[in-house]
Amino acid sequence: MSTGHHAAAVAGVKKGDTVAVAGDGAVGLCAVLAARRLGAERIIALSRHPGRQTIAREFGATDIVQTRGEEASQAVLELTGGIGADAVLECVGTEQSIATAFAAARPGSVVGIVGVPHGQPPFAQAFFRNTGWRGGPAPARIYIPGLLGDVLDGTINPGLVFDYQTGLDHIADAYQAMDERRAIKSLIRIGAP
Repeated sequence: MSTGHHAAAVAGVKKGDTVAVAGDGAVGLCAVLAARRLGAERIIALSRHPGRQTIAREFGATDIVQTRGEEASQAVLELTGGIGADAVLECVGTEQSIATAFAAARPGSVVGIVGVPHGQPPFAQAFFRNTGWRGGPAPARIYIPGLLGDVLDGTINPGLVFDYQTGLDHIADAYQAMDERRAIKSLIRIGAP
């Protein structure tokens, strides 16, 4: 949750914004939740997985884009009247996802990058469109006090991303389930079979 929140915080998500979220893993889904928590009016989740789309909608996504790459950025532009999103939260880190995020961002906006980068931000495109980017590893200890209260009082429930549970003896199965996209995030319970 802290990493998804970090993407939204560094992108400057505020009340009334239109936000696009690239990535439907645990971090991307938590970024959807964070954008809603910060008051975004419209949240466009980029997801091709029906189960993850359901959680994205429960977390506050108003629109789902089921394509990748240039098709995805074009879909976001169409949904925003050709303008682009006020903030884009990049939660994957691949070169394609980073390029999609910048192409979907409106001029003058900020892309929050928290996916570990496997490519470079498109500097020339960002420069000529006045698009900024911020991000990096989330300073979770800073965010936890504010987020924990919302979790404990039921305002947010990021725990929905834990859709696979097993015991410590089957941790390899948990990683395989995530790798094969049969699980969003695995929860390991001590003493569980």
